[in-house]
Amino acid sequence: MNTSTRPPAAGSGRPPAASGTDDAPPGLTADCIADSAGGLTFDLAAPPDVRTTWSAALVLRLRGADAEEVRLPLGPDGAGGLRAVLPSTVALAEGRWQVYADLGDGHAPRRLLPGLNDLRSLVDRRPLAGIGRLGVRIPYTTKLGNLALRSWLRGPHAEAGDILVERAGMTVEGRLYGALPGAGAHVEARARRTAGPGATVTVPLTADGARFSFTLDYAGPAGHWRGGAEPWDLWLVPAEGAPPVRIGRLLDDVADKKQIFAYPAKPVPVAGTEVHVGPYYTLDNDLALRVAGPETTD
Repeated sequence: MNTSTRPPAAGSGRPPAASGTDDAPPGLTADCIADSAGGLTFDLAAPPDVRTTWSAALVLRLRGADAEEVRLPLGPDGAGGLRAVLPSTVALAEGRWQVYADLGDGHAPRRLLPGLNDLRSLVDRRPLAGIGRLGVRIPYTTKLGNLALRSWLRGPHAEAGDILVERAGMTVEGRLYGALPGAGAHVEARARRTAGPGATVTVPLTADGARFSFTLDYAGPAGHWRGGAEPWDLWLVPAEGAPPVRIGRLLDDVADKKQIFAYPAKPVPVAGTEVHVGPYYTLDNDLALRVAGPETTD
């Protein structure tokens, strides 16, 4: 299968990714089927009068200034529809990708509408522990009702599993891909501050092969609280001196976990007042901690 990754050619006359779809035929939708290896199949339901050429392609454009583009051959599926396949071997940069159909008919690529998603193979996906680089793609519907993909490309990757929230802190279980915990393995909670010196709280990591767990006492981050609501990012260091790995939850069918996975915040006394500390997932599905003062509202 021929695939290509390139920016739009200069002077091609192609409209930007946010261009309108006034000339789009009605009912141009795409069903998505995910496989356990991380690939996606797009089945397009197009009206009978829509014709394609040999150059027809499903077009993926990375949202943002880079304007990176991936084109996938789009052809008949044998049942009256159109099909394109995104193999797991085609790397997509991390980010949000807009999905278009270029029918090769002289019109600009058209945004696709979401159809049915069969993402059952993504639920509790378990890649090989020794995989060097983990690719995850999850289709979702944008606020404007268009089809898009959320992509992650990481190696190694620390996948968060069960999170037990207790009054004094939390215990996180997970699995490490692309590396094995060694001597000196630990977890670092880092204050995400833009001004002034940062703060880091370190806790030991317990490992059994690729599986790991750690317990973070809330008193540590709470003791560094400076006011307002402060986010802390969680990193796993596989061994002493090894590059840190961001802890996140990617291996399921939920593209945006921040509003789906909710955990309670627990009160912690500090400096004559009380702060509330609890875990949450960021917009990138990374695991983080929030330390908030009594006057802060979420």
